[in-house]
Amino acid sequence: MVESSRKSNWKKLYSIGGIAALIQLASILTYTVVVAVLGAPPASVEEYFAAFQNAPVATLFRGDFLLIFLVGGYFGTFPALFLSLRKVSLLAAMFATLFTFVAVTVCFATESTFALRHLAGQYAVAAEVQRVQLLAAGEAVIASDMWNSSGAYVSGILMQGGGIIISLVMLKSRDFSKVTAIAGLLGNALDLTQHLLHPFAPSISAPIQMLMGPFYLVWFPMLARDFFHLAKKG
Repeated sequence: MVESSRKSNWKKLYSIGGIAALIQLASILTYTVVVAVLGAPPASVEEYFAAFQNAPVATLFRGDFLLIFLVGGYFGTFPALFLSLRKVSLLAAMFATLFTFVAVTVCFATESTFALRHLAGQYAVAAEVQRVQLLAAGEAVIASDMWNSSGAYVSGILMQGGGIIISLVMLKSRDFSKVTAIAGLLGNALDLTQHLLHPFAPSISAPIQMLMGPFYLVWFPMLARDFFHLAKKG
């Protein structure tokens, strides 16, 4: 009875991991369509405030809101990865999961879309002196968001580092396709490289960012496929 209950829980966790991977894939595809149709995120605080006043819903999606689903999906995929890979390498799977959870938490704490939306609402009805203060507050929000702060830089290293570690462990496992492991390894390795270079050499990191995208578009659906296969096997 206990063994049957445990296997049932494992199946549920694998199914959750598969669904989370599909959500992550959907968030990437949706964000790509949004950028193509509505444009890239605003480049300055003034542009953010004007965009929120003219098209609040569209601006919400042009910002980092959709990426919260991408990043948050790791709360579903990594527990399932840890469960399936713990017997291959317990320490590696544990540290990869820990690094990722810390990184996701930092990203949640520093995401700036709703803070900028709140300031934009105040800016629309503020007097001129107050507008200067609100612009300064907006600059501070952007400086401390999930892309520009020191915490964001470290969390990116942890997140992509965790992805590299877990992909290396996946290469040793029979439960995951080699395509899944290699796509995860290359996607996260390129992502980590561009993340490390971006503050110092953005002109070099931009082409690398374009290269990493296709590997993530392979990794997430393949992760979902492998998780659903594990759930079926029990």
